[in-house]
Amino acid sequence: MSKHIGAHVSAGGGVCNAILNAEAIGADAFALFTRNQRSWTSKPLAQPEVHAFRDLLAERGFDPAFVLPHDSYLINLGSPDEATLQKSRAAFLDEMSRAQQLGLRLLNFHPGSHLNRMGEEECLDQIAREINLALEQTEGVTAVIENTAGQGSNLGWRFEHLARIIEGVENKSRVGVCIDTCHAMAAGYDISTEMGYNFTFDEFERVVGFRYLRAMHLNDSKKGAGSHVDRHESLGLGAIGQDCFARLMRDARFDGIPLILETPDPIRWPDEIKWLRSQQ
Repeated sequence: MSKHIGAHVSAGGGVCNAILNAEAIGADAFALFTRNQRSWTSKPLAQPEVHAFRDLLAERGFDPAFVLPHDSYLINLGSPDEATLQKSRAAFLDEMSRAQQLGLRLLNFHPGSHLNRMGEEECLDQIAREINLALEQTEGVTAVIENTAGQGSNLGWRFEHLARIIEGVENKSRVGVCIDTCHAMAAGYDISTEMGYNFTFDEFERVVGFRYLRAMHLNDSKKGAGSHVDRHESLGLGAIGQDCFARLMRDARFDGIPLILETPDPIRWPDEIKWLRSQQ
């Protein structure tokens, strides 16, 4: 199958539970938090848990290439505050190290915010430097930058922001992008129409390049194009609509990467996955 579809499932009770939760919804890809996403520090992964995760992943037929861990929401690699930056640096390295321990190849993260206390380009360059530091101390894990809705002082909502960060990363083989469809819509890339869809992804190729696309979050949007409001909606129930997702499922440019639902109603996930597969 060319498309690998899943959802951001719970790892409550241990990372192995994420595998079982993904299996239960009929997924062949999934996202998870490998630690408490609302805490700066977490206890290290125990070796038995690491071995159990790797074994269960293989046993249940999941390819590590289609597992997308997401980092803590607290991390801000673009922070102008030195204390916050130091905590973010340590936490980001911990997240990368956990992915490496678990045998995973990707770490999805939001680039960061300048908090209106530094210039955009200065902030983007700082984010790139922080990625370089983490890559130097880890192996085999790609830092996957997620586009944002552009709320507040968050960067990453324009493709040019993503390109600027990538430009500053020394090891280009270990940096990539995750496109969140809700965030793209909220940022002003109107993917609800065929013309807007074509424009958006042509623009992505021109500015960033599909060679850097490592993952996608498939979410409808409660708000319209250019709202800069990050509110996910179930597929077909928001401002993007079903046509975009049907189009995406037939688009070979999105083959071979994890396609992850973060839609707000987990009860719908099995049906959303089935529907997406039926559109291929």
